[in-house]
Amino acid sequence: MITKPDKSKEITTSINLLNERLHFEGSVNGNDPISIDYIPPLGENLGYTSLELLLLSLSSCLGSSALIFLRRMNKTITGFEIISSGIRKEEHPTGFKTITLQLVVKSHDVTSEDLDKVIKLSEETYCPVWSMIKGNVDIKVEYTID
Repeated sequence: MITKPDKSKEITTSINLLNERLHFEGSVNGNDPISIDYIPPLGENLGYTSLELLLLSLSSCLGSSALIFLRRMNKTITGFEIISSGIRKEEHPTGFKTITLQLVVKSHDVTSEDLDKVIKLSEETYCPVWSMIKGNVDIKVEYTID
């Protein structure tokens, strides 16, 4: 019997070059492919850049862990959005100097204390993307509750 590796232990991705520049198609474990490219003049802006994908990864990591904990607290969430922005360093490598994550939570029973608690849990223990970049990038989290 062939057993599949545990997705939480090993992740395998692949990217394939699609053109004569820097346009790739990437996929993970049979999920729909995504388009990855670079900005002109090196690329043609035909997909997400690597840093855009990093922002999406951090946002979804924080969002997932925060929602899991809020739901375990029996909170009612009617809407949830994270808007992320990153300021890049001017010198090479031009990775992010700072990242700001703005959470917009729609709920009649979530409090600031609830969000402070789940954000802290995400940062310190449960969000692996945050853990990997913490100490290298200044990450700020802001939120509003509607």
